[in-house]
Amino acid sequence: MANRHVGRAIAMQTLYQADFNNNLSFKETEGILDYQIVEISSGYDNTDFVNHLVKNVLEHQEQIDAIIEKYAPEWPLDKITLVDRNILRIGVWELVFDDSIPPKVSINEAIEIAKTFGGDSSGKFINGVLGAIFADYKEELEEKHKVWRIENDYKPKKKKDKKDKEEKKSKTGKKSKIKKRLLKKLMKINNNYVYGN
Repeated sequence: MANRHVGRAIAMQTLYQADFNNNLSFKETEGILDYQIVEISSGYDNTDFVNHLVKNVLEHQEQIDAIIEKYAPEWPLDKITLVDRNILRIGVWELVFDDSIPPKVSINEAIEIAKTFGGDSSGKFINGVLGAIFADYKEELEEKHKVWRIENDYKPKKKKDKKDKEEKKSKTGKKSKIKKRLLKKLMKINNNYVYGN
């Protein structure tokens, strides 16, 4: 779901700015969030997902931060870079609290965002923390997601045949280029917004 991947990037940028500006509330971040969506990705249409993500991360931040501190004991929260800290917050929210997201998807998405926005070792750091949480609660997390799927009558999409995969592969290359351009634009505008350049 490239659409949700972009949504997570927008949420991370919004949470980064809220954190940078001394932990703004959800109400205070609404302007930042609107700016991110309108200025960065005018075609982005899943604003409910981004709002849900930002709102819940901010509302559960104390619990989320306590989990991060437990699983990254060598790294006090204030020593983790703003980018990595907010990627972890999104990852922990999705992994532990949001039953609709498969646990491995939560981890993989956080790693991919870390590779795009974080430093050289961000992906490994994010993977280590979220992987440790998953290892400790694997059965519980997978069971919670399974129950959610049953309660919501969720059925995964059927696997596509070889011809469909080839068509998708040619389209994915185009989408990937567009996504990379969008994420670069997101980073540039974010830097201008935060630093006033």
